[in-house]
Amino acid sequence: MTPMADKPTQTLILVADPMCSWCWGFAPIMRQLRDDFSDRLGIEVLVGGLRPGTVETMDKTMKEYIRHHWEQVHDKTGQPFDFDFFEREGFVYDTEPACRAVVTMREMKPEAALDFLEDLHQANYAENRDVTDSKALAELATKYGVDAADFTRQLESDEARAATQKDFHEARTLGVTGFPTIIARQSNPGEDDQYAFLTLGYRDYESIKPSLSEWTAPH
Repeated sequence: MTPMADKPTQTLILVADPMCSWCWGFAPIMRQLRDDFSDRLGIEVLVGGLRPGTVETMDKTMKEYIRHHWEQVHDKTGQPFDFDFFEREGFVYDTEPACRAVVTMREMKPEAALDFLEDLHQANYAENRDVTDSKALAELATKYGVDAADFTRQLESDEARAATQKDFHEARTLGVTGFPTIIARQSNPGEDDQYAFLTLGYRDYESIKPSLSEWTAPH
């Protein structure tokens, strides 16, 4: 929905990566924030790029490192993980394709971008699906009425690749150094937008709600 140009607007920008385990842990909290606050503010998704362009396959050390993070997230949040993931051989943990899929969905069905991000988390972490694979990404996109072939064409386009790199650059420009991050943006007519960090990394809902309630309260 496009806000009226003469009114101040408030927006939450979620900066995340589909292959970031703490972002998966944060997914239920993001869902609750949307349920409670989307009638008062806009919500946008920006992909930050956790390990974009990785070319080396996961070795034993990397598997142990990633598994440790998964165990931490599961213990903290209760989110499900399929640890059979670590039985894969020759897997390249390149997060750029899944990020590009979110950008593609945002272009084709903007209202579905946040849900699609969570679907990618679910597929990667709980279902052990390969979200670096274009075919798997297109199959997940069809849930939102998107034709798989159309999605694949857009996903593999130079435009989608450039738009994804633009997201990465914008996240860095905003000062994002980890995921998930939520940035609160206040847009006032005739003034530069104002930005503030609401979360830098994982935070539970009860620690976020008071400041967000105060920010969105009528003044």
